[in-house]
Amino acid sequence: MRIESIRQSLVATGAKDCHVDRVMRAWAQGKPLDAGPRSHPPETFLPLALRNALPGLNDELSALARVRSEHPGEDGSSRLLVELADGQTVESVLLPRDGLCISTQIGCAVGCTFCMTGRDGLLRQVSSGEMVAQVILGRARRKVTRVVFMGMGEPSHNIDNVLEAIDLLGTAGGIGHKNLVFSTVGDLRVFERLPQETVKPALAISLHSTRAELRAELLPKAARIDPAELVELAEQYARTTSYPIQYQWTLLEGINDSFAEMDGIVRLLTGKYAIMNLIPYNVTAALAYRRPAVERITELTRYLHAQGIRTTVRNSAGQDVDGGCGQLRAREGASPLLRSTRKIAQKRNAPEADSAV
Repeated sequence: MRIESIRQSLVATGAKDCHVDRVMRAWAQGKPLDAGPRSHPPETFLPLALRNALPGLNDELSALARVRSEHPGEDGSSRLLVELADGQTVESVLLPRDGLCISTQIGCAVGCTFCMTGRDGLLRQVSSGEMVAQVILGRARRKVTRVVFMGMGEPSHNIDNVLEAIDLLGTAGGIGHKNLVFSTVGDLRVFERLPQETVKPALAISLHSTRAELRAELLPKAARIDPAELVELAEQYARTTSYPIQYQWTLLEGINDSFAEMDGIVRLLTGKYAIMNLIPYNVTAALAYRRPAVERITELTRYLHAQGIRTTVRNSAGQDVDGGCGQLRAREGASPLLRSTRKIAQKRNAPEADSAV
C-alpha cells in the first residue's frame, strides 16, 4: 500500500485536504487516526463520513506490519523482525539516541559479498506505506526522532517509494530533514532526484573501497561509478543541503584495511564536507570475512584523523543478539544456507555471536 493510495481512500469519503492531512499526520506520528487538537472531540474537526471510515482504515494500516520477534541488545538497541501483510519479513532496528533503521526492500539486488541480505536476491519492493508502518512500530516502543533508510535493501532501487515515505515523515511525521538518512551504494538516480525533493534527506554512501576494481568485486551489482566520481557527485549534494555526507566503510580484514586504502580515503575526502564511518565487520558463520583486530582499527582511525579526515568507528547495533542485516530474517526463516553453515561452525567451534552489517 502506497501513501498516495491511503490519501485517495480518505479523499473518496469526501474529506477535504485539511482533513486528509490531519489523519495522515496522526498516523505518521503514531497517534490514533482521529487524534487532533487537544481536548477537541473528532466530530469538531473531522466530517462524519471520514470518521465512519477510520476503523476500517485503521485495520488496514495496522495490518501493514507487525513485530514477529524483538531482540534487545546490551547497547540499548533493539532489533525487530517485522512481518508484513503478505507474510514476508524485513528487519528494523531501534537505535540508541532515538534513532530507527528501516528496510526498503525484501532482499537486495546489489549482492554485496559481505552482506546476508542479498544472498537470495531481490524478492520484492517494500511500499512507502510499509516503510512508514515500520516507523509506527518503532514509535510505539520508544521516541523516534531519526530514521535511517539503511536496513535491508538498496533505497535507490525503490526510489519512488522511499522518497514518498521520506516526504511524509519529514512533513506530517515531524522528523527533521537532516535526521532522515538515505543510504545507498551510489546510483545516478539518487543525485538526480534528491535535490529536487521538498524534503531533502541526509545522504550516506557505502564506499568500502577507493579502488574501482575492488569495489566492483565487493558490490558486484552496484552501478559502475568510479569512487572519485561518486564522491564528487555526493559533494555537490552536501553543498546543496549543508549536510555532510556520511561515508560507510565496512572494515574487512586483509581486504580493505590497508594503509594504501586509507591513503585513497585521504585523497578522495580531503577538503570534502564528509564524515568517514569505519564499520568493523560483524562476523557470521555463513561468510568467510573477518574483522580486523581492535588495535588495527584504532591504528587506522588515528591515521585518518592525523590526515585531517573526520572519522568515527561505528559498530552495528545489537551485535550481541546475532541479528545483523538479513540474519534475523534468515534465522527465523531457517534458510538451508544458514542451517548448513551453522552445522559447519559448530563442528569447527566457530563463534556465531557477531552479526553482519
